[in-house]
Amino acid sequence: MTDTIHLFCRHSLRLTFLFFFVCLWAQQRGLSQCAGAASTPRAVSECAAHSIPSGKVAALDPKRVYALAELIDIAERNNPRTRIVWEQARQKAEQLGIEKSAYYPVLVGLAVFGDQRTITPFPESLLPRGYSTVEIPIIQPEVTMQYLLTDFGKREAKVDGATAEKLAAGANFIQANQEVAFRVASEYYKLLTAQERLQAAQETLKTAQTTQDAAEDQLANGRSTLPDVLQARAETSQAVFDLESADGDEKISRVTLTEAIGVEPSPDITIDSEKDTPLPESLTLSIDELIERALSDRPDLAAQAAEIRAADDAVRAAKAEYRPKIVLSGSAAQTTVWPTADNGQLGYASVPTWTAELGVEWRIFDGGARKNGVAIAESKRREAQDEMTEKHDQATREVWTAFIAFRTALRKEQAALSLLDSANTSYSASLEAYKYGVKNLVDVVTAERQLAKARLSGVSARSQLFLEAVDLEFVTGNLLRNKSAATKLHTQDGQK
Repeated sequence: MTDTIHLFCRHSLRLTFLFFFVCLWAQQRGLSQCAGAASTPRAVSECAAHSIPSGKVAALDPKRVYALAELIDIAERNNPRTRIVWEQARQKAEQLGIEKSAYYPVLVGLAVFGDQRTITPFPESLLPRGYSTVEIPIIQPEVTMQYLLTDFGKREAKVDGATAEKLAAGANFIQANQEVAFRVASEYYKLLTAQERLQAAQETLKTAQTTQDAAEDQLANGRSTLPDVLQARAETSQAVFDLESADGDEKISRVTLTEAIGVEPSPDITIDSEKDTPLPESLTLSIDELIERALSDRPDLAAQAAEIRAADDAVRAAKAEYRPKIVLSGSAAQTTVWPTADNGQLGYASVPTWTAELGVEWRIFDGGARKNGVAIAESKRREAQDEMTEKHDQATREVWTAFIAFRTALRKEQAALSLLDSANTSYSASLEAYKYGVKNLVDVVTAERQLAKARLSGVSARSQLFLEAVDLEFVTGNLLRNKSAATKLHTQDGQK
């Protein structure tokens, strides 16, 4: 039974290695689609503005052993959610370019090719028909220019608003990547848990077979009864049933993991769980520090803050509609004509022509359109502020929930260790006493069932602790980021 405890501890170490390997990988790579410095909304938005996601869909190699970091990288490039927000971030970057173009003049090239015939009345004393006909062919290449000198803040407000929207899109991109990474990590650890449950079921089957062998030996020696043997066989059959159920659950977990990655769902995936690292022992930050980190680092809050700035800029742009616009416009052309008349020869001309004007446009009355536009913009600003309050409270609640859940999972994992040790000792003692005729088979079967429950409780407690540690990083906005983990580790020999 000591081997079972060693197996328990070894698998505990293997589980936690994966989470902290993800943190180390994130520090080295950043977001997969925008590798390098793409860890802030500004860096992500700049990256998305100059990058196009690959249209190639990845496929998993069933013969390859995948680490969690590799699977997250594949998911970020293949999951539809990350690709959608990537395109949205790119669109916001292009929209900013559109708004900035308002600061530049508009130049338009024109080319006119025409022919015109006109009739001009004349006194019959001068022209017997009483009119003159003139035909004027014309060629006129022209360039026109229009330049908005000032609109008293409207362009500036729109550029600032587009900049804020671009940053919001970058923050949403980070949020989507974190959500995908969290889902893949969760399914990854659930698969590890399913594998641990399968191993626990195999150990339980061995225990049941040991009990059955002891009962049959006792029956052969005349110290047991046939009902005892039949009960032991029933327990073995139940263990076989549980083993088959655990095997099916493990295969289903494989399918669920591949679906979360964004590839074709299939049980043909092999994951790496051979590395050793210690479990979380305690928190490195207080609840107040965790909440402060969440409020400063969570990308959804950063995106909402940018949305508020964009709403403020929209109000400024709406109010700027009350102010005048000053526009400079002009044109330059080369006009070539060679007119002819029915009463004489007219002169040929090919000369430069131009116009220039400075205009002031000030809308005096528009039936309330500007007033309603300002009212809508201010309403959207209040809506954005209320959404920030809601998300602020939600973030605080999620941190509190993760904080309490982690501490609870830590105590449950410690209790599971004690439970497994006690159940192992109880079963060993009961089996030994049964072999010497001190206890009956009922006592052995009861201890066997308690040991099976203890194994499953241990697997569940370890998995829950690990998942709560990941969730704590996720709700504080630190998943795939560079800040230190919120949990402290311990090793088997007690070294920190």
